[in-house]
Amino acid sequence: MKTSKTDLTAKAPRSPRVRLGGYVILPRMLDKGRATLAGKNGEYHFDCPMDKRFLSFVGIDANKLKDQLAAGKGDGEILEWINANATNKFEEWQIQDWSAHQENRVPADTDSRSFFQKLHTAAGPKREDVTTWFELLDLDDFVSFGGKA
Repeated sequence: MKTSKTDLTAKAPRSPRVRLGGYVILPRMLDKGRATLAGKNGEYHFDCPMDKRFLSFVGIDANKLKDQLAAGKGDGEILEWINANATNKFEEWQIQDWSAHQENRVPADTDSRSFFQKLHTAAGPKREDVTTWFELLDLDDFVSFGGKA
């Protein structure tokens, strides 16, 4: 099944929590890649540091993945391609563990904490429940398209 290009100037990409093949980050990265190819990525960046975490984990080159997106492949086809071409192969439980770890990641060093705080202050300074990167991304996506923090 072919998918339409995503317009990230009109709506946010999928949450980093959404999973494909057990992997968090992947569906969001695919949205950003498709939008980049269409020139509709807005402020979102394909192959950003978060995307690189996934790409490094599975052992896939960002440009080769982008080529697959440019060919018009849907999510299921991309997952099949990743499973066939990844240099790092994992059992389902390993993917689940990695995904759970990513979902619970917090800023780990001074620079990351400072950057996180800057983004948090801009998106929802009174939101004391936002502590992980995924929570911050979800909040930022929400307020970027008119939601109230």
